[in-house]
Parts: sequence; C-alpha cells; structure tokens
Amino acid sequence: MWPLILYIIGGRPGAVSAVTSSSVGGTLAAYRSLEPFVRVGIQFVGALLVTMIVLGLLHGYGSNAVRKSRQSPVISVGIGLPSLLVVVGLAGTGYLIVDTSIGVFFGIPLVILGAAILPVVLAVGLTAIGCTIASRFGTDRLWTGIVVGALLSGLAGLALPATVAIAGLAGALGLGASIRVLFSGAGTARPDERTVPPANKI
Repeated sequence: MWPLILYIIGGRPGAVSAVTSSSVGGTLAAYRSLEPFVRVGIQFVGALLVTMIVLGLLHGYGSNAVRKSRQSPVISVGIGLPSLLVVVGLAGTGYLIVDTSIGVFFGIPLVILGAAILPVVLAVGLTAIGCTIASRFGTDRLWTGIVVGALLSGLAGLALPATVAIAGLAGALGLGASIRVLFSGAGTARPDERTVPPANKI
C-alpha cells in the first residue's frame, strides 16, 4: 500500500481538500473531547491574553471601536455580519488550498488576512459585550469589559454551539465597529470645523 502523500502528489483534485478537512475535523473532535472545565479555562485565558494584546497595541483605535460598537450595536452588527462571513470564507478557502500548487500565491495571503483581522475584531467585540454587561452593575471601565468578555468566552466553552454563537456575535460586532471607525477617520477629525464660503464670512 502506497503512502498517503504519494496519492496526494498523484494529482487527485479533492485529495488535498479531503486530507485538510479531516485534519480540521480531527482537531475539532480532539478539542471537544476535553473536559468542559478545561475548555472553559483555555478559552478564558486565550480570550484574555488576545484581548489585552490587541487593545494594548491598538489602544486608541480599539477604544474607539469599542465605544462605537456600544453606541449603535445594531448598525455595527448589520455591517459586520456579512463582512465577517466574507473574511471567514476567504480565510477558510485559503486554508483549504494552502497545500496545493496555487496555495503559495493565494492560500497563504488569505490565511494571513484572516489571522490578522479575526483576533482584532473578536477582541473588540468581546470587550464591547463585556463593558455592556459590566455597566449593568455600575462599572463601565475598559479593563472590566476585558475581564467580563473573557469570562463570557470561557463560559461559552461549556458547549460548542455557545462558543460559535458568542464568537459570531463578537466578531460581527467588532468588525462592524472597526469598519465604521476606519471610514469615519477618513473624514474630518472634528465635525464642528466646517469651511465657510467667502460670501458668508463676516
């Protein structure tokens, strides 16, 4: 019996995708086989570290995105949900074709794009959700939102559907708010500063 790699090199079109999909499925099955409290700890620590790193490196931008997402969450989710589906689709496609002959040119940039965008928007979305929950208890600080968002991510580790739902909501909220902050920064920094035509000047 020939090694599996020789069958892949042989050129069957769906072989690489099948092997990659099976590896993803094996990783997901291995993660689900962990104890629930282990998953809770992993997701809490991971969310806390990623959020602290992202908001620490992008302090001004991240704070503005969190504020924007809390001011109008419906608009942020409306903008962010289709954008998130596009980013996840592109990153998933890149991951599936990364082992093919065109993966070097197309797959790796798509994976890098997803790896650069998804942690940032998840951090912004989790922090915004955490700040909203914490505000119900009388505190509204950014670090409180980071901790509460990480706790929410950790509790979602008890069930895979809850993890997917929290990640989807946080990603859509964070991506929509990030897009709005990015495009609002292209305009004037202060909306009250308007150019007055010469005929109307006093």
